[in-house]
Amino acid sequence: MINSPYLNSKDYALLNVKLGSVYLFDNYVVVEFNEGVDINFNNFKEVSDIIKKQYDDRPFGFIANRLNSYSIDLTDATKFNANFPNLKAYAIVVYNSFTQRVFEIENHFFKFNREAFKNLENAAEWVEQTLSIDN
Repeated sequence: MINSPYLNSKDYALLNVKLGSVYLFDNYVVVEFNEGVDINFNNFKEVSDIIKKQYDDRPFGFIANRLNSYSIDLTDATKFNANFPNLKAYAIVVYNSFTQRVFEIENHFFKFNREAFKNLENAAEWVEQTLSIDN
C-alpha cells in the first residue's frame, strides 16, 4: 500500500500479481514485491507484460519500494537490461542499511539510471524530474 500523500494525490491503477503489487502511474510504475520472493526474468514476465502494455515504447520510470526483503537473480540482469530500453529512471526506496548495500551490489549488474532514496516521495520526484529532462 502506497504510504505517500504525494503519490496518493495522483491517479493510478493498482494490480495485484503473483510477485506483489504494481501501481501504474502516467509515466512510471511503483512495485512492492512480496516478502521472500526470488525474482528472475521468467517469473517477472507478468510484471513485464503489464509494463510493456502500459508504456509501450514511451520512456518510463520504475520505483522499487522495498518494504519487504526479496532477491533478484543477478544472472538475469543482462536480460532485464535488454528488455527495457525505454526505462529512463530506476529508483529504489531503501529502509535499512542492508537494502542499501544490496542496491550498491545490483548497480554492478544493471545498466539503468539508478538512484536510492529513503522515502517514496523523493524517489517519485526524482523519477518525474528525470523523465521531464529526458523527454
